[in-house]
Amino acid sequence: MGAGRWPLAGRQRGSSSAPTLGPMPRDIDYSLARRAVLRDLRSGLVARLDVCDAHPELLRAGRSIGTPSTEACPVCGSADLRLVSYVYGDRLKRANGRCVVETELTRLGAAHDEFSHYVVEVCLDCSWNYLRRMSLLGRRHAG
Repeated sequence: MGAGRWPLAGRQRGSSSAPTLGPMPRDIDYSLARRAVLRDLRSGLVARLDVCDAHPELLRAGRSIGTPSTEACPVCGSADLRLVSYVYGDRLKRANGRCVVETELTRLGAAHDEFSHYVVEVCLDCSWNYLRRMSLLGRRHAG
């Protein structure tokens, strides 16, 4: 199965229609892709400037509302690695595309049927940043 693809639901016997994609996973963890980037960085295939390029707004969000990670930065070893949550959804109105804290995430989950929640790690010292995981949240996915 290639990156970014979901398992095929399969065809009915005797059907000439193309296979359909199965349901999208509720949670996607990007740790394998993260490890590959870090491996490429350590082997010299990727320059440090290419991976330590956090946008100033992401760094600000990391300082202001990011939660400290239990891990050190994989690039510079700093303890200032923060996790920042972003939410996206058609019906989120003003919250769409914003970074949120845990209490707001809980409130949005109770008020909306479905939205995407992204967790990004960012190092405040070297500007390393990477998408850690994506989850579907909301009443449709509660439980």
